[in-house]
Amino acid sequence: MSNAVKYDASSITVLEGLEAVRVRPGMYIGSVTTRGLNHLVYEIVDNAVDEHLAGYCDQIYVTLEADGSCTVKDNGRGIPVGMHAKGLPAERIVMTTLHAGGKFDNDAYKTSGGLHGVGSSVVNALSTYMKVTVKIGGQIYEDSYERGIPTQALDAKGLLPAVGKTRETGTTINFLPDPTIFEKTRFKEDDIKSRLHETAYLNPGLTIHYTDKRTDPADVETFHEPEGIIGFIKEMNANMEAVHDVVYYEGESDGIEVQVAFQFVNEFHENVLGFCNNIYNVEGGTHLTGFKTQFTTVINNYARELGILKDKDVNFTGADVRNGMTAVVSVKHPDPRFEGQTKTKLDNQDVAKVVAKITGEEIVRFFDRNLDTLKAVIGCAEKAAKIRKTEEKAKTNMLTKQKFSFDSNGKLANCESKDPSKCEIFIVEGDSAGGSAKMARNRMYQAILPIRGKILNVEKASIDKVLANAEIKTMINAFGCGFSEGYGNDFDISKLRYDKIIIMADADVDGAHISTLLLTLFYRFMPDLIYEGHVYIAMPPLYKAMPSRGAEEYLYDDAALERYRKTHKGPFTLQRYKGLGEMDAQQLWETTLDPNTRLMRKVEIDDARMASEITGMLMGNDVPPRKAFIYKHATDADLDV
Repeated sequence: MSNAVKYDASSITVLEGLEAVRVRPGMYIGSVTTRGLNHLVYEIVDNAVDEHLAGYCDQIYVTLEADGSCTVKDNGRGIPVGMHAKGLPAERIVMTTLHAGGKFDNDAYKTSGGLHGVGSSVVNALSTYMKVTVKIGGQIYEDSYERGIPTQALDAKGLLPAVGKTRETGTTINFLPDPTIFEKTRFKEDDIKSRLHETAYLNPGLTIHYTDKRTDPADVETFHEPEGIIGFIKEMNANMEAVHDVVYYEGESDGIEVQVAFQFVNEFHENVLGFCNNIYNVEGGTHLTGFKTQFTTVINNYARELGILKDKDVNFTGADVRNGMTAVVSVKHPDPRFEGQTKTKLDNQDVAKVVAKITGEEIVRFFDRNLDTLKAVIGCAEKAAKIRKTEEKAKTNMLTKQKFSFDSNGKLANCESKDPSKCEIFIVEGDSAGGSAKMARNRMYQAILPIRGKILNVEKASIDKVLANAEIKTMINAFGCGFSEGYGNDFDISKLRYDKIIIMADADVDGAHISTLLLTLFYRFMPDLIYEGHVYIAMPPLYKAMPSRGAEEYLYDDAALERYRKTHKGPFTLQRYKGLGEMDAQQLWETTLDPNTRLMRKVEIDDARMASEITGMLMGNDVPPRKAFIYKHATDADLDV
């Protein structure tokens, strides 16, 4: 025991001030990826929006500066700069002290998105520098920080010195994210614009001006949506066939304000978004629970009254009722509780009761006066219930057959090892390439599954057709982890039989289409395969250079061929591979199967919403979009690290 690590009172570390934020940034902003980086912008913007909610701000300016920093300006009241009881200017307390702010009581702010008093100070702590300009009381004040530490000297009274006079009020904050904290420090424009546009929809009286000086300093986009969440619904459903006009209602109870807008479209999905105090709750929460539960109850009651549901024990499920629904549920709460600083889920139980009460009263009043809309909504539920029963039957049939048939098309050449961590399966385009791959593979660890050309486009097919497709059934059965979609979730990634699922398609347009269709299948039915890093795309070469002297070399694209032409001296013969089927077993092993020499790309999804939107384009376009899936280029050795 002489080598035991000493553990006593001196082992206890106390992180002072903002040091804790820099040591554990993920606790405050979720992550240090691009998502966490953008969250810095949202924290500052949310403070400006809170000024709007308080009735003092109607203009917000967000600028992504050319130097990589971000500037957020508002015309609110301005952060107080007077002396605080702690002996520092109030602005400096806000910017340097966790859990300091004006939102812990309801005097300055009736409702707000900032609750914990950590937003501004966290952004300050995680920035290389921050500059704060406050216009208040006819004066202009400035303060500055480096990694959360003040650099602006105070005057003899311990206050910020005024640097000018003005008739305006408001706060301007400029900050540069710290590259020692974040993986990347380039803000993602599309995500920020989407968030700002959402904020404009939720605040009809607010105007937000956005400029990206990194690309076009003169281009200013203005987000102002006087229709509010009605316009939000219209935008989300712009390219879909609406079943009825947007329905909107609002109400207030127990100090909680509720706004709801919804519309049904001819699509088999639901899109219900929840917001509390302008903050998007990605994981939903009690406001959505109250809305969904009450809406389902009301529709079932009407369906029974109209004689559509005749059996007392039979009801439409919640998923049936929300089939085709696009909805926004926005609440304003004086004292909301969220799960975590990033506010992904609302946790107030009183919100569920209030939303349910207002929903029950308002939609009954609306449907009583709009029978055609009611019948259209119930018609969507009837269609969903019919499809659900068909799905359940298809699932039962497939799972029953699975007990007797591991490979439903008889083409899978499985590997001998039963250790999933060592096994990999190649999904190969065509029987010809599949035959060569079966001859070339390492039988102990490599399984080969040939498929016939382009699989079914799952974005265009109902789930019963998807599950009836022989190629898809074979893949589901082979992987062993089930699938998740629609009304059931049978997916269990712990049962996955292969650590690597490798798509092995030709290096041409058709091969790219096959890859995208397979990736869309995985994303829709087995998304955790991608999120947990099990999906790869093989990179077969386009050429083989065979010089008169020296070693032969495989070239993976036209750029590699041009480099070879420039660097190689002497004549050489060039073989062009039009497809994997042209390679013999030895060539397939050397280029695609051998873990020591092959090149693969690991598939990742950069953002779920972006991936969902772009893969949805497959519904109306046979040319595969490629932006939905991000391919990480690496050798196999790199991928194993």
